[in-house]
Amino acid sequence: MSTTRTVDLPSEAAGAGGRTSARTRPRGRKRGNQGRRTWRQSLRRDWQLYSLAVLPLTFFAVFRYLPMAGNVIAFRRFHPGGSMFGDQWVGMRYFRLFWHDPTFWHVFTNTLVIGLLTLVFCFPMPIVLALLLNEVRSRKFKKLVQSISYLPHFLSTVIVAGVVMQFLSADGPVNQALHHFGHSPVLFIQQPGWFRSIYVSSELWQTVGWGTILYLAALTSIDDNLYEAARIDGANRWKQTWHVTLPGIRPTMVTLLILNIGTFMAVGFEKILLLYNPLTYPTADVVSTYLYRMGVVSNNFSYAAAIGLFESLIGLVLIVSANRISRRTVGTSLW
Repeated sequence: MSTTRTVDLPSEAAGAGGRTSARTRPRGRKRGNQGRRTWRQSLRRDWQLYSLAVLPLTFFAVFRYLPMAGNVIAFRRFHPGGSMFGDQWVGMRYFRLFWHDPTFWHVFTNTLVIGLLTLVFCFPMPIVLALLLNEVRSRKFKKLVQSISYLPHFLSTVIVAGVVMQFLSADGPVNQALHHFGHSPVLFIQQPGWFRSIYVSSELWQTVGWGTILYLAALTSIDDNLYEAARIDGANRWKQTWHVTLPGIRPTMVTLLILNIGTFMAVGFEKILLLYNPLTYPTADVVSTYLYRMGVVSNNFSYAAAIGLFESLIGLVLIVSANRISRRTVGTSLW
């Protein structure tokens, strides 16, 4: 009897286990089917979230991707009033024109110089300001500095250019201060040597506050226990910043750096167009303003389209290269 019971008990347990597994299998299949929702079910459930993406996607489709079809005129002879995509296929003719055009390479050099200066000065300054504000203990003073620094971001480029021109005019506040100290007036806007400094300074004044907000938001995600552990190990404020704060905001820094490198060639067209004049062309004329004069002013749209396509390809190569280098070196990338 004892043997029979010992044999029957495992069989009963096995039967119970079998019945339990038989009952749980259909539930497992049901959960698996629920996990693999179709796109229609996801759209029906989260249609409010998807509706928020309609306007941005429409904007990019209409103003970014649809105009790409017009790049075909870089390979065709286009005349205003003629065919939308050009009248005659000319191949690489317009590309060879600007490759042998000394004016293009001059504005290309200006673009590289202004873009490099903007990246060197305008990229690290928001990081420095965010680190300084992070050390401020007075909340009122911190909010005051934040408000003063990011308000210029909401000013239009026309207003910023107008303010710069008024400040640096012959009878503006800057020249009045120079006159007070016995210095003759300086025509800043009309001298090529001053243009790059004026542009970078105005760009720094307009963008440093907004970038600071992004880094301050990234600083809030750093765990306070890391600072406490660093203090226990004897790290001072500088070492805490170097070993805790900067690594904590490194993903944000790398992401913004890649985006800035991607727009390296498209330096501020609107501001340069408003600030420059024929006297400052030697240092102020960039690829985007040269495109404007060739395409819109001179009606040479095919030549301008070829230059614009070349500029876009350079930007694409820069952002892809920066993203790949960042992924291999620091392990952070956009994709």
